[in-house]
Amino acid sequence: MNTHITLNNGVRMPVLGMGTYAAGEATAGAVRTALQGGYRLVDTAAAYFNERGVGEGIRASGVSREDVFLTTKLWMTDHGYDSALRAFDTSLAKLGTDYLDLWLIHWPYPARAERTLDAYRAAERLLAEGRVRAIGVSNHTAQTLDGFVERTGIVPAVNQVELHPFFQQRDLQALNTRHGIITQSWSPLCGFNANSPEPDPELDPLANDIIGAIAARHGRSAAQVVLRWHLQQGRVVIPKSIDPAHIAQNIDVFGFELGADDLAAIAELDTGRRGGPEPVDVTPLVIDLTIDEA
Repeated sequence: MNTHITLNNGVRMPVLGMGTYAAGEATAGAVRTALQGGYRLVDTAAAYFNERGVGEGIRASGVSREDVFLTTKLWMTDHGYDSALRAFDTSLAKLGTDYLDLWLIHWPYPARAERTLDAYRAAERLLAEGRVRAIGVSNHTAQTLDGFVERTGIVPAVNQVELHPFFQQRDLQALNTRHGIITQSWSPLCGFNANSPEPDPELDPLANDIIGAIAARHGRSAAQVVLRWHLQQGRVVIPKSIDPAHIAQNIDVFGFELGADDLAAIAELDTGRRGGPEPVDVTPLVIDLTIDEA
């Protein structure tokens, strides 16, 4: 199986990377461990407050910056043309780099759609200047994506969304494909649910009997089965862990293949229930953050 996928502007992106949401003070060590273990994609965001740690981890890994596909995201309070450009520079300063491989608009924020579009136009400028290699969006839904694409000059390369066995978003995946947009899964193992104040045991793929049975047949872990399921369906995944054993296990998914029966069984697990917030409801009041300066 190919370890990279080609975006709609010809840039090659690893299909599996390191997520860093809620990694906190462990970010730098986890990123260093991941890169030294073979990962070449690292995903962060201004709103994760760990861009400095990501940059530190990249430098400590000994892996050349040119060999790392680095993604970060613009927070809602910095939507707008000039504010987005300033926020981009702030992220670069925190990361300690002079360019990004992928920059995403973190949430759609429909109530401020014009400012969101202005932020994306700033991203288009940065792409033209070569300061970022690809641009995209995160958490766009079927409700918000069509209109956004129609009003932009450059079709987003990626739509990063919640997607896991219990929330498969088939219609949105099909819409992404029609636009030539790669679907990237955040929380591919439904870790958002596991980290919530009141985890729902029904949304834990690592404890699911069907996934467990598939894992036993292949001699793999439940996490490896879920990640392989994503990859075989053409998605990019960014599982997060700060545990070295889990980091190593999560990238070891290219040596086996799920059969048609396995894929069909996982398809039946879809509940249509999100583990995270409803994108159209997310505003700076719902998630109250102040992004710090560089």
